[in-house]
Amino acid sequence: MAVLKVKFTKTKRDKLAQILWILNWISVVSGIILFSLGLFLKIEIKKRNEVMAKGDINSVPNMLISVGVIACIINFLGGKICYDCSDANKFSRWKLVMLPYIVCTLCFTFCILVGALMCYAMRNELEESLYLGLRDAIKYYKDTDIPGRCFLKRTVDLLQIGFQCCGNNGFRDWFEVQWVSARYLNMASKDVVDRLKSNVDGKFLVDGVPFSCCNPSSPRPCIQYQLTNNSAHYNYDFLTEELNIWVKGCREALLDYYTAIMRSIGIAALLIWLFEASLSVLIGVRYLQTAMKNVLLLGDLEGESDGWLLENSFVETAKHNINIIKNFGRASQISTISGMSDANTDVSNTNCGKNNVTKKSIPAAS
Repeated sequence: MAVLKVKFTKTKRDKLAQILWILNWISVVSGIILFSLGLFLKIEIKKRNEVMAKGDINSVPNMLISVGVIACIINFLGGKICYDCSDANKFSRWKLVMLPYIVCTLCFTFCILVGALMCYAMRNELEESLYLGLRDAIKYYKDTDIPGRCFLKRTVDLLQIGFQCCGNNGFRDWFEVQWVSARYLNMASKDVVDRLKSNVDGKFLVDGVPFSCCNPSSPRPCIQYQLTNNSAHYNYDFLTEELNIWVKGCREALLDYYTAIMRSIGIAALLIWLFEASLSVLIGVRYLQTAMKNVLLLGDLEGESDGWLLENSFVETAKHNINIIKNFGRASQISTISGMSDANTDVSNTNCGKNNVTKKSIPAAS
């Protein structure tokens, strides 16, 4: 017995085909939106890949771009199919395509859901990538004369100014690296020499930060050197007074920025998935397919026809599909059941039925 059987007149079939055509074109627009969001996220990541470690952080934008392109192709094809299915004569060319199209569309909606969930699962990978990338960028901040690293000082300074942050986890990260290039150190100064000798690795470490950490909104001139020395500055208390540099780490600032972007993209992808997975299009296409198929079987193109979701009950359909899976790959096997012989393989008689042909005798010599 068919599941959810509905009777369609020609007018209803035509209206259903028109509605599905419109919905498919809306889905094409949704695919363009997904593609645009993935491309936007990829560009935003590309902008700051200098402070990110190499990893799989591009998997999410690549997934969204691929899904968007596939959505445009599948839904464009679906729109063409639905438009042609309003004519029974044109339906015959798509008759064998519609069921695979429904299956592919169902699988595709699952890909949209995966892409949306990946936007939320990307945070940990992004955080690790930012931590490692910023750590190396701060480490090589001073290497303005080394090819391949000379751009890092400018990159980090613009990053700290633009995102109002300082360091990786915070401004104290600058205390642990030598961020002043050796070419700008006065080696004739006793303080510089003593500071270099006091460090095991011979680094010039100071309790100071680059100028890009300064907060321009602070009423006090920026204190970027001797941050932990209260006596070095008038009316200054390192422990109680709010510093006039950015105290937020750049990793946290960038993570918040990208998390907000991915959250918005994830919500948009979920809404698109809900539209696609609402099954309105899939159910409509299935009804249209079965209704048009029955019209051709009845031979009355203007008459009524039945449409359904499943030709048999859920249990029967499940059993049928399970049997197909079980018997998959057995089609090429030759039956070896005893007592059964294949008429096509009975070749015991090789005379082609000419056993009774009269032999010509050779006349005896006179």
